[in-house]
Amino acid sequence: MKRRTFIRNTAGAAGMLSLFPAGLSGITRDYVPGKLEKRSLGRTGLKVSIIGFGGIVVRDATPQQASDRVKEAIDHGVNLFDVAPTYGDAEEKLGPALRPYRNDVILACKTQRRDREGARRELEESLEKLQTDHFDLYQFHAVSSVEDVERIFASGGAIETFLEAKKEGRIRHIGFSAHSVEAAMLLMDNYDFDTVMFPVSPSSWHAGNFGPQVLQRAHEEQKGILALKSMVRGPYPEGTTQEERVPKAWYQPMTEQEEARTGLRFALSHPVTTAIPPGNENLFRMALNILPEFEPLGTDEVESLKRHASQQTPLFRYQEG
Repeated sequence: MKRRTFIRNTAGAAGMLSLFPAGLSGITRDYVPGKLEKRSLGRTGLKVSIIGFGGIVVRDATPQQASDRVKEAIDHGVNLFDVAPTYGDAEEKLGPALRPYRNDVILACKTQRRDREGARRELEESLEKLQTDHFDLYQFHAVSSVEDVERIFASGGAIETFLEAKKEGRIRHIGFSAHSVEAAMLLMDNYDFDTVMFPVSPSSWHAGNFGPQVLQRAHEEQKGILALKSMVRGPYPEGTTQEERVPKAWYQPMTEQEEARTGLRFALSHPVTTAIPPGNENLFRMALNILPEFEPLGTDEVESLKRHASQQTPLFRYQEG
């Protein structure tokens, strides 16, 4: 278990901010009229739609609703479907709905188990529920602390299951999702992951100094980057009632079309392959419809967004030290 300096040189965080948007160097972009753009996913050889399908979209749906939502996504050109056991009944709903398209899509799943036996058990259960014999991408889910990383890479840790399953062909590529700069950097110290799933939003980036460190390193190491929380405004204001909250969103999402378009364009103007919108089905549908023709943010837009986002309350913060 390696424990090198987390950020290696974070004194230049302001400089890192200036590197992005940095063009889309190193990313191959494919266009099909009327469909979402597809981009190369790091070194995997996969081409992925710039909008991904988060499994929560079908959580608590009827079988017919799940099929309809998957078909709608496919019709728009979505080919990445990402799910996890912690998403309620999403695996059970996504498996049958995705069956007609399985050979044409990239199926990603995750586990929050940090031990070898637990990870193996959850991997097998997820494969069965999703009615597939392999995952194109399997990820450590929601790694949030140094202790999480230590457990993953300890003797008997979950990394052993991941490596065994990859040899068996049950896993094609290995990645992680994290909501912590320290955890993400330490994970990358310990293994050469294929993909990194991390929050990329204007407010957390500019007001929270959260994101540039991880994207900088992942981009340098040619890892595929999957963006989370790109349609987030910030935490719900204190006193927000349950009735006032958007279903399937634990944070305050962008619900206005132009605001959401800007949030997604912010993420996708970086060397990011795909952005996964909130699991609320209405917000996901909005994301599908606002990016038929993607254009990176221009210089004036970048500066305007930076000024605005810097005044917001970020969902995530990173304090160097």
